[in-house]
Amino acid sequence: MEIVVLIKPVPESETRLRASPDGRRLDSEGVRFVLAGYDESAVEQALLLKENVPGSKVHAISFGPARCGEALRAAIALGADAATWIEAPPEGSDDPILAARALASALSSIPYDLLLGGKHAGDDEEGIVVGAVAELLGIPSFGSVTDVRPAGPSGLAFQRPTEAGIESWETSLPCAIGLQQAWNDPRTAKLPNILRSRKAPIAKVDWPTVAKALGSESSPRSLSEEFRLPAPRSGAKMIEFQTPEEAAEKLVRLLREEAKVFP
Repeated sequence: MEIVVLIKPVPESETRLRASPDGRRLDSEGVRFVLAGYDESAVEQALLLKENVPGSKVHAISFGPARCGEALRAAIALGADAATWIEAPPEGSDDPILAARALASALSSIPYDLLLGGKHAGDDEEGIVVGAVAELLGIPSFGSVTDVRPAGPSGLAFQRPTEAGIESWETSLPCAIGLQQAWNDPRTAKLPNILRSRKAPIAKVDWPTVAKALGSESSPRSLSEEFRLPAPRSGAKMIEFQTPEEAAEKLVRLLREEAKVFP
């Protein structure tokens, strides 16, 4: 099985973020970027399938600026067999449709049976790239998927949690899956593999090549107008109480008199 994992680097969760000087995007200076959480689960799921289906290979692909290299090397350190960086335009782009077009274009020359990606990235949470790539390639796609397992000679079985309960699905290949959770938690890369990943080759498709392949569709459909951090939170107010009833009474009074939540 040829498994392609679509990954995206996102700011580390504890990173202090700030807007760029023009106020339109995140200032990436000094920000540490890591593999997106759901993408990390997608890599884990790909490796589990590789271990259970003899002859399988895992190819990690990312569209974006140069920082994609670190996320791709992280995937190699975990066990991916190959990696490809698809360069974004020099001015950058936050447009998910352009990302999907660039990825789909690159996949025209890369073998795949299964496309895996996180159900959404931890920065914008748009969650449309995997489905958009599948639409452009003309293959079925499924989102918010868990527990992907081989089914028969050329199929997959998986589950989808919904408000009504757990759905069980089977599908044939090729297909695309936006993953919510793998069989188990993502593994941790071992130091020797991390060191080897630093020297591993990463194929690159530069932006001029991407733009030529996309033609008139190389322009983004959406542009970021403003990047604004949420207002600082005020400090929490602790309630001292002896009994649960006293705590409830004090809380209701504070919500009514100070927070003005209740009439």
